[in-house]
Amino acid sequence: MSSGNSARGPTINDSLRDTLKDLYANPYPEVENPVGCKKRASVALVLRIRPSYEHEAAVSEESAHSGSTTERLDGFFSQSWVQHGDPECVFIKRAARVGDRWTAHVALPGGKRDKEDESDKAVAIRETSEEIGFDLTSPHALFIGNLPERVVSTSFGRQPIMVLCPFVWLWTGPDIPAFKLQPAEVASTHWVPLRVLLAPSARTYEYVDVSDRFAHRGSVFLKTIIRSILGKMRFSAIRLTPSESLYCSSTVEFFSPPEENPAVKASLTTRLYSWYLGDHAGAAGSNRPLLLWGLTLGMLADFLDQLPPYNAVALWSYPTFTSWDVRFIIDILTFPLKRRNQDRLRSSERKNETAIDSETEAVSGDNPWFIGGLSKGMEASKKGKNATRSYAVGILLEDYYAMARRGIWISAGIRVITTILFALFIVRRYRQRVGR
Repeated sequence: MSSGNSARGPTINDSLRDTLKDLYANPYPEVENPVGCKKRASVALVLRIRPSYEHEAAVSEESAHSGSTTERLDGFFSQSWVQHGDPECVFIKRAARVGDRWTAHVALPGGKRDKEDESDKAVAIRETSEEIGFDLTSPHALFIGNLPERVVSTSFGRQPIMVLCPFVWLWTGPDIPAFKLQPAEVASTHWVPLRVLLAPSARTYEYVDVSDRFAHRGSVFLKTIIRSILGKMRFSAIRLTPSESLYCSSTVEFFSPPEENPAVKASLTTRLYSWYLGDHAGAAGSNRPLLLWGLTLGMLADFLDQLPPYNAVALWSYPTFTSWDVRFIIDILTFPLKRRNQDRLRSSERKNETAIDSETEAVSGDNPWFIGGLSKGMEASKKGKNATRSYAVGILLEDYYAMARRGIWISAGIRVITTILFALFIVRRYRQRVGR
């Protein structure tokens, strides 16, 4: 590398190489299932380098499949076409399915663990093959390691759903086999450059109706009241700009003739109500923006934060609500907590760790992406610096949702009292006029 490049600092490809080597040398610990929660799931973060037009890969440049993982990484990133290429990762957009918690969401390929699966890693390999027809056992698929595992709970609830285990692979060839999408699971796949994920201009918000989460068995009237108080929940998101996309043409989201399109048959009232709900399944068409948010964004935050300009976590924002009074009260209640968590994160960064200690839970159980009590972990992780490491978003969200719930109830109480006082005022004025 020339001195001019050195003065500008490491490139994104240099930083990616160092990050992958660090992940391989320092695996994160395994997280055991909480009591009463037996489900586990795995996802695959698949990376590749897209060759530039001016620097196509020569046959002699294809990386060898022998040697240690560190040697293979050094050899791969030393190639000219890799140095001038564009690093990318692949996302899927899940097919729209009624009753699916993650219907039409942008996610990483993966799924739940079956009894026949030997390990969490085997789940990611199997599910990736089943969902998009991509073989992670290929010699070109270099297994790197894992990202922090976490216990996924119900949003604004304490009930754990499953343990989620992310794993990382790097495709070391210049060309990649064609995907074969499973139409019942996947609507489309999208290769997205890492520079898009890192760009501040790509940051946006996703707005979600959460009335069902507060009134699981309530009537439409009750949910409407809750919705009028809270508005929608706002999550930090990234608007994805893919370099390459593949759509499953047999899914409804791809194209529906007018006579088969429910939106055409629906009445104006029904369409307005669906728009007000912000329902994901109803807005799952191909014209909907690709937004990375929630659980998947939380998984990638630490990984992206190790790449220039090293601001992925700083660009992340706390979940809140669109109603200004609810948002204002939550901001007041959580201000000390946010400062505390940010101080902990900065302190952890100075020590190159992101957990309080090796025995303490990384974040609160009220968090939809919390990590439960850490297990003894894998043998290799005992020697790595990630053996007691958590993830940044988890630290920032520690105890946040518990305080946010308190803010919601305070806001609702203030609105109820205000409504009662206003009604009493109207009644009193009416009686005064009648008395005259």
